[in-house]
Amino acid sequence: MEHKAESIPLAAIEELNLDGSPLSLTRKPEIVPKKAFSHYEYSDGPDKSQQLSSLLKSRDPQTPRTAPVTDRFNLVFLILMLHGVGTLMPWNMFITAKSYFVDYKLNVNGTSASTDEYRLHFLSYIGVASQVPNVICNALNIFVQFGGGTLTFRIIGSIIIEICIFICTVFLAMLDSSSWPGAFFYITMASVVVINMANGIYQNSIYGLAAKLPMKYSMAIVLGSNTSGTFTSLIHILSIAASPNERTAAIYYFITALFVLLACVDTYFALPLLRFYRYYDGLTQKAITNSKKSSRRPPYWKIFCKTWPQCFNVFFVFFVTLTIFPAIHSDIKQVDPNFFIPEKYFTPVTCYLCFNLFAMLGSLLPNWIKWPSPRFLWIPVVLRILMIPYFMLCNYKPDKRMIPVLIDNDWAYFGMAVALGLTSGYYSSLAMMYAPGCVDTEHAPIAGMMAALFLVIGIVCGVNFTFFVSWLVENELF
Repeated sequence: MEHKAESIPLAAIEELNLDGSPLSLTRKPEIVPKKAFSHYEYSDGPDKSQQLSSLLKSRDPQTPRTAPVTDRFNLVFLILMLHGVGTLMPWNMFITAKSYFVDYKLNVNGTSASTDEYRLHFLSYIGVASQVPNVICNALNIFVQFGGGTLTFRIIGSIIIEICIFICTVFLAMLDSSSWPGAFFYITMASVVVINMANGIYQNSIYGLAAKLPMKYSMAIVLGSNTSGTFTSLIHILSIAASPNERTAAIYYFITALFVLLACVDTYFALPLLRFYRYYDGLTQKAITNSKKSSRRPPYWKIFCKTWPQCFNVFFVFFVTLTIFPAIHSDIKQVDPNFFIPEKYFTPVTCYLCFNLFAMLGSLLPNWIKWPSPRFLWIPVVLRILMIPYFMLCNYKPDKRMIPVLIDNDWAYFGMAVALGLTSGYYSSLAMMYAPGCVDTEHAPIAGMMAALFLVIGIVCGVNFTFFVSWLVENELF
């Protein structure tokens, strides 16, 4: 009996050809011309735009123009978005629980001067304890092949460490530490260091995994990170409205983080069960196997030389963003008492919720709009630096500033706050999407990891540059 192609059942990965479909004796896939997409070049002719579109969709010169598999129900996209939520969960939850640490755990009678210092600069200590280990482990994860070089060991191992730290944090919340606030502070800082060391490896590795897939899947992680910020901002506003007990609220925060991280573990092991992921993972493994240099260490310098424009874009987007948000952003006070947002909610809404919500929406835009091209993305990214003096000239630190307030309209400030979030989400997503496309398929995970490293470096530099901006505003230079 003669079988038709339509009657062939779903094939296993071993039975698939390069197209991800059952082997055919009559049809050969259309091959993309072997051009150097890493240099953003394509051949001359009347169909330039069509050629560039094809190259953006496929980095491998032997990949068919149209992938024969689809992400059914966007499951892979949603899984990576969930992992994006997980990468920022430790930072967001510790920041959200600030009142628990400052007003409950460290605010005890008869505290020493050192404990008061911890309370006064708690967020600064959290920032240093979080970002420095994060940068170091992001960098090490690129060059040191933990777990035999497999991403699974690094991703799952890092998440398990984070889960253990959150369990210990919940346990500490249940203990009475009023007689040892100093020890509690140091235990908390140590836990923040460990959890961010693990998170640095996790964040870097998940971007490397997404780099195997089409460009929009790197965007899914950025979208998830901004969704995480929106979620915690809503929790913060609801806690102000309901005025819950700080200890109870903090326990809920940490338990929520536990459930999210457990979901990340489960969904990661679901990825190889999805045909769409197997197809692109197979292409990457095939490219590595066919590469003559597969047995050697990756050519890090050559990869960097090809990806550095996008690494710069990632760095500069987050440098400008973190210079303004949250330190400068949160210290801008309301000017008009009749503004539509009450003063009680002015900062939580115009700063935290506004930035995270519009950054999330900005991360979605590359699904439909990819402009400008990789070659010219640096232009709007660099122009964003004008936002720093704009926010400086708003009603920032009105009690301490020595320069005049030139932007005294709450609507003008609110409009730029929206633009800050939108451009941060949009341009960071574009840069993270473009970076893996600059190199050959077998080097795409390394390129994604390098972009993730520059993301964290941008955060650290932006956070520290905030001190210089604050000094400029608080000192009369002329």
